[in-house]
Amino acid sequence: MNLLVTNDDGIDSPFLHALTHALRAEGHQLYIAAPKTEQSWIGCAKSRLRPVASAVSSRDLGCHAWTIDGTPSDCVSIALAHLLPSEVKIDAVIAGINIGRNASLGFILASGTIAGAWEGAVHGLPAIAFSQDLTAAQFEALRASGHHVGTELQHTLNASARHAARLVPELVAATPARRFIVHNVNFPTPCAADTPLRRTVPAKVIVPGLFGPADDDGTHRFIFKLGEDISPSEPLTDRAAIEAGFTSHTVLDYSALGENPR
Repeated sequence: MNLLVTNDDGIDSPFLHALTHALRAEGHQLYIAAPKTEQSWIGCAKSRLRPVASAVSSRDLGCHAWTIDGTPSDCVSIALAHLLPSEVKIDAVIAGINIGRNASLGFILASGTIAGAWEGAVHGLPAIAFSQDLTAAQFEALRASGHHVGTELQHTLNASARHAARLVPELVAATPARRFIVHNVNFPTPCAADTPLRRTVPAKVIVPGLFGPADDDGTHRFIFKLGEDISPSEPLTDRAAIEAGFTSHTVLDYSALGENPR
């Protein structure tokens, strides 16, 4: 298939590179349009009030790749309209692998990675977002090392990327065009070749107080919190599945929003 790949962690993310390597190994033709810098927690924002620069990436990623000074939504929209060769028909938009989980109602709508996939769905294409759960220690170690992936995490990331590459054809085939569906897949940590996949629903998580009190200069700083999970015990949620060591697959059907109750 011809796949457009994006993320929200930026063109240099090793998690993006692991995914693209696995997809290329399965024989897919890739086109990468990724943000120049990290765009986490930006949701489906678009850069309406400033021009957005795009350039052929200087990174050797083994396929056509562009660096875009904008949001994940910008990346997908600009690539589909202006960057791809005119003869190329994109079969699906793939986003990820995100650094950290994208699970529960409290976080899904804030995710730039899911938004990149959503932009594909808005263009009428099948769309899949992949994310990798991390422990707090793994996340902090990544940040402190400039996104250097240690040996143990690399094993998990490689397994997750191989799972993702195998899932893509199945999920694309199951998704009709113009259906406004995003497949949200979250891999647990650790992840292995035999990690099972479970169908899930988004957890209901309340996330208050994501900013701290004002500093002396009057500014407020972001503080990450997992929030309060108020989900019932059934059906299985994305958050519960990840924490039980399963890969979570949630179908986000945006066309169901606002439907009349039966």
